[in-house]
Amino acid sequence: MDARARQVQCGPMESFDIAVIGAGAAGMMCAAVAGQLGRHVALIDHSQRLAEKIRISGGGRCNFTNLFAGPANYLSANPHFCRSALARYTPRDFMGLLKQHRVTWHEKHKGQLFCDQSSDAVIDVLKHECDAGGVVWRTPLSVEEVRQDAEGQFLLGTTAGTITARALVIATGGLSIPKTGATDFAYRIARQFGHKLIDTRPALVPLTFAPADWEPFAALSGVSLEVQLSTGDKKTGAEFTEDLLLTHRGLSGPGVLQISSYWQPGEPIHINLLPERNAAAALVDAKNGTKRQIANLLSEWVPQRLAHVWLDTHQVAAETRVADLPDKTLRRIGEALSRWTLTPNGTEGYRKAEVTRGGVDTRGLSSTTMMSARVPGLYFIGEAVDVTGWLGGYNFQWAWASGVAAGEAAAEYARGLDGAMAL
Repeated sequence: MDARARQVQCGPMESFDIAVIGAGAAGMMCAAVAGQLGRHVALIDHSQRLAEKIRISGGGRCNFTNLFAGPANYLSANPHFCRSALARYTPRDFMGLLKQHRVTWHEKHKGQLFCDQSSDAVIDVLKHECDAGGVVWRTPLSVEEVRQDAEGQFLLGTTAGTITARALVIATGGLSIPKTGATDFAYRIARQFGHKLIDTRPALVPLTFAPADWEPFAALSGVSLEVQLSTGDKKTGAEFTEDLLLTHRGLSGPGVLQISSYWQPGEPIHINLLPERNAAAALVDAKNGTKRQIANLLSEWVPQRLAHVWLDTHQVAAETRVADLPDKTLRRIGEALSRWTLTPNGTEGYRKAEVTRGGVDTRGLSSTTMMSARVPGLYFIGEAVDVTGWLGGYNFQWAWASGVAAGEAAAEYARGLDGAMAL
């Protein structure tokens, strides 16, 4: 089954208990939960194909969660906000859902879980769950206007007529990877209803450097190795030991993507190219009992191409014997290997960013329901809000958890309105 949604166009006026705008990971999860709780749900998306971010995740295998997902793995101006939802819907819960649908997986690295099948298997699970809840698909369909009537009901002006709903869930994500259909829709709706935004910027994104600064390293594009990266201070910074990839414009790889979420423009990043070795001491010790050239020794520790460029940039001839180099020079080379300090001039932007940092300020939302504190019945979930996870399945876990929280809450909210009307 492909991931195309059932194309059903609405008429001049349709009414639902809940409208979910955005048929991505969080939106489909939310719609499925609310539908299976007995609510009449419409799932709306402007794209022809569902959940492109799921499809391209993990090289087409979908890194759908991380076994170790917890509040410490997320960034937010309101860091405790994510606790409730993550505690109530865990990685084990989503694994259980996949198991029900006979989707299998494997752990690849540091708790990262990937499908044995293609990413479409996860999309199909979510679609089947929506169908089980009687969710009505409205796609491709663009929402051009959102407003409320005097009774608090939401009226959605679409390209095919008006949709009304008692509750409205915004699950349209952030600005990352525009080719998947990303827009600022969530932010516009948040502002319209009086919500504040935390400034947005690309996250989990490669870092770039001024061409003149990077010129010595541009030829190393494709070289990779495990390193330790850090940036910022103890309060706002972070440190990761992960793979680094050099590119023709700067740095990428898992370690750089991780640190990019913490990096602030104008600040340096620090890279230990030999995290398990005291490089300065090891170079000095190597003077005794060896006739090796310095390039040959360094090539045992780092990729050969990097070793030669490193020596060139530090004005040391590659063929020089280690024993012939002064201790001072060896320490200088070693200390630089242990603390390579660079200041990026920017990032590759939203086109290469896996997620958007910032978004709807969570201080205006309920941490248990995702509902607006200003507008009853209005919810924001997933990447649209100011909760940004680490690389490695954490952002999908937030999508599942926030989607479930809002789905349950919106269903209860609509049920409460049923009771009020009955009175």
